[in-house]
Amino acid sequence: MNHQNLPENSPGTGPVLAIESSCDETACAILSAEGVCLAQRVVSQDGHADFGGVVPEIAARAHLALLPGLVQATLKDADMAPQDIGFVAASTGPGLIGGLIVGASFAKGLALSLGKPFVAVNHVEAHALTARLPGLVPEGAAFPYLLLLVSGGHCQCIAVEGVGRYRKLGGTIDDAAGEAFDKVAKMLGLGWPGGPELEKLAQCGNPNAIPLPRPLMGRAGCDFSFSGLKTALSQKLAPYGLDPLPHQFAADLAASFQQAVADVVADRVSNALKMMPEAGLLVAAGGVAANSVLRARLEEVAADAGLRFAAPPLRLCTDNAVMVGWAALETCQEAADLGLPRPDDSTVRPRPRWPLEEMATRFAPQESIA
Repeated sequence: MNHQNLPENSPGTGPVLAIESSCDETACAILSAEGVCLAQRVVSQDGHADFGGVVPEIAARAHLALLPGLVQATLKDADMAPQDIGFVAASTGPGLIGGLIVGASFAKGLALSLGKPFVAVNHVEAHALTARLPGLVPEGAAFPYLLLLVSGGHCQCIAVEGVGRYRKLGGTIDDAAGEAFDKVAKMLGLGWPGGPELEKLAQCGNPNAIPLPRPLMGRAGCDFSFSGLKTALSQKLAPYGLDPLPHQFAADLAASFQQAVADVVADRVSNALKMMPEAGLLVAAGGVAANSVLRARLEEVAADAGLRFAAPPLRLCTDNAVMVGWAALETCQEAADLGLPRPDDSTVRPRPRWPLEEMATRFAPQESIA
């Protein structure tokens, strides 16, 4: 079933108002029934920088304060009244439970007040389907394809076989890639979020200047490990104690670390493609997919395998509500294609963990995803 161009007024489709609140981005978007973004807004919370990472309680309180005005502004941007919305969707897991409760509760309340259905969206599935947004990838992103999800909380290779049909081929056994970037950036005395700051510093450095390990590289499978790399880098810093790092040394260290991560990820993804010979496309998603060095290495991997490579534009790599709305539209269309009613997930509770493998159950009428 191909949902690449959703028909206008097809069963169970938009316009959809979508909310994302799984971490520290508060976002709202409105998509047409065809998947065209009519308006979107994202607020990157700034109350976490002093702590060097996301503080769940601060994030939840910020979502609560920001969402009413953000939704109102997004509706105004789209020149729509609340009654014009076909249904409401929100990230309902996985993620920080406080933020998920705030976003999903707000979305459910809005849907109830308008007499509209609510669709619960798996945050990881939203990333997985982003490449299928109309017009995003030349020639489209038909199933099946291999997804590399690299973000602050996730690092996985996923076989995307269809809406609701996913197989995890491998994942991190310790830190996520984005988490490693942020922790190393903190060691180097950089600001937060650390990933973009580290990439900026690395532009002044030599990626071959400082030898660092490549954990699991060359081994079978496509699992990831970054804790040993992080530890090795910290040992390079030990001789300096609390003294400021020489700028060039810091830049070389940042560049060497970034290159090590890119090499490891490229090796792991190469193995994943061998595990999924039916893949017609390699897709990267998540905040770390915005890293230019990593993108370049993944393009090489795809080319070596004779595949196209696709990654969302930078604005859609990080958490956003456009991907949430699109995942909801794809879910509704899949249900319609199977002769099922449009999902109404008003009783589905937010979950800090929500494995992708469970998504197929929503298309089995006798089962519930609650």
